[in-house]
Amino acid sequence: MPEKSTLKRARDAKREGKSPSTQAGAFVREEMDHIREGKHGARSSQQAIAIGLSKARRAGVKLGAPKHASATTRKKAQQDTAAARKRSAPSARRSRASQAALKREGHAAASHRALSRQARKGRAAGRKAR
Repeated sequence: MPEKSTLKRARDAKREGKSPSTQAGAFVREEMDHIREGKHGARSSQQAIAIGLSKARRAGVKLGAPKHASATTRKKAQQDTAAARKRSAPSARRSRASQAALKREGHAAASHRALSRQARKGRAAGRKAR
């Protein structure tokens, strides 16, 4: 569950007419903060971003599925969007297992260097698509 301050930040961005990706940025930032604080880790900055976007979709941010992604990633994005509408209690066992797996991962994924590398990679992919 996202923090109240993150939900408020995303709600404010929506009220100001900002794009869904900007609204989702609050959730990604929260995820990076969690990794830096040591709450859990991530295998890569890409995974950390994916977790943040998933939380955003589940919180009701109207983010579409990524256009240039695998079928499984697109399906997962659609599941997250659908999960925003129905509020069922998450499986405690699965929750614990995924949390434990993330705790075993490293914390370098949220480093300045890793995020910079990820941003450059994203920009290059954007140029290729044009």
